[in-house]
Order: sequence, then structure tokens, then C-alpha cells
Amino acid sequence: MTDRDILNIDEAADLLGVSIKTFNKVLHHENMPARKIGREWKFSRRALIDWVGNGRSQDFYKDSDAREEENEGEREVEITPNARGNGATGRDTEKPRARRTAGWQIED
Repeated sequence: MTDRDILNIDEAADLLGVSIKTFNKVLHHENMPARKIGREWKFSRRALIDWVGNGRSQDFYKDSDAREEENEGEREVEITPNARGNGATGRDTEKPRARRTAGWQIED
């Protein structure tokens, strides 16, 4: 690990002890302290440490509870092979589709 004050995305993920993939998800869904300079994200070591230190687990759970409440009014729909009226196999009345490669010719 480096002791630099400004980190690139690899170093920032390493500082937080998470994978690049996980770090990217958090970067795009949370209000993480960061700057994009050109094509690269840059992070202040101190700002990342403060950001993690200032977070509260209850905030995460409040957000989850709010999302669950929003979704309570939504209707669940079960999708079955018969839902489109195509019989038990789902193919009885389905029209044959044209091949995407129809009309292509391979020349030797």
C-alpha cells in the first residue's frame, strides 16, 4: 500500500479493503468523496478515511427500510409459460421467427 495523499481507484479500493468491482458500485451509488480528472478518478486518502468514519450503519438500514416501504404497494406478477397464451409448452401458437442470418451467404 502507498502512503500518498492522492490515490487512484486501485489504491483507494485497496485502502478500503474491497475489490475494484465493489468499490466502483459504491462510487456510483453513494456520495463518496472523489474527483474525476480526465478519464481517471482521484481520491483523497484523508477524505476516504473520514467518509468511512462518519458513516452510520443505521443510515444504511433506514435506506433499506424506505425502499421496502416504497415497494409494498407494487403488485407482484407471476410469469409462467402460459402467461402469453401459448399453451403448456409455450410454443403452440408462437409464430416461427426468421433467422437473423437469413439471406447471408458465405463465399469461399
